Amino acid sequence: MVAAVPIATTPASAESNGGVRVMPLGDSITDGFNVPGGYRIELWQRFTSGGYRIDFVGSQFNGPASLGDHDHQGHSGWTIAQIDANVVNWLRATNPRTVLLHIGTNDMYGDTSGAPSRLATLVDRITNTAPNADVFVATIIPKSGADNQVRGYNAAIPGIVQSRAAAGKRVHLVDMYSALTLSDLADGVHPNATGYRKMAAAWYDALRAVPGSIGGDTPPTTPPPTTPPMLPGTARRASY
Repeated sequence: MVAAVPIATTPASAESNGGVRVMPLGDSITDGFNVPGGYRIELWQRFTSGGYRIDFVGSQFNGPASLGDHDHQGHSGWTIAQIDANVVNWLRATNPRTVLLHIGTNDMYGDTSGAPSRLATLVDRITNTAPNADVFVATIIPKSGADNQVRGYNAAIPGIVQSRAAAGKRVHLVDMYSALTLSDLADGVHPNATGYRKMAAAWYDALRAVPGSIGGDTPPTTPPPTTPPMLPGTARRASY
């Protein structure tokens, strides 16, 4: 028997390059199940090539060397309620400028009727704790064998986002469901490498549409998107 060499999953201290603090927040899809680092790998590479200086923040840590900053706040198996119970402490510890929220997949088992209400509570807790942060709320990606549940949950998310945006909250919608298909999943739940790259593209396009969410005080090295920028306090469905 050959003993496996354990790989460290937690750093001695959080990585930081002094850039705009972005918190990837969610469950195993944020953590990067199947592909350690998940969508954060491609997203980081897009930031780098686009001239953006970003500091991923969170209490978790994983991913390959090609991911320049391994910090995140993704927790495998966690539900909306579990994230909600801990998010205040995480936000206070890291003070993110931007939050990328993809959560609800683990709520699609059993009775899903209360999931939108739980998400609304979580979004309110985030915006109340970090009122100056831009919060990007994604519809969840497809899930094999549970499309009706996923569609029902996702259908409620635009209204949750729009009502908060209308009240002046810095909340934005990302249509992640349409960015992937079942063929982009490795196991019916978690994306494969291609699926994670598609998620990264969706996040990146949404972030670039909101001035300041990933910097922007100085122009990036690549041209800005051709669509008009989304102002804080407005919601718009991103198309891919």
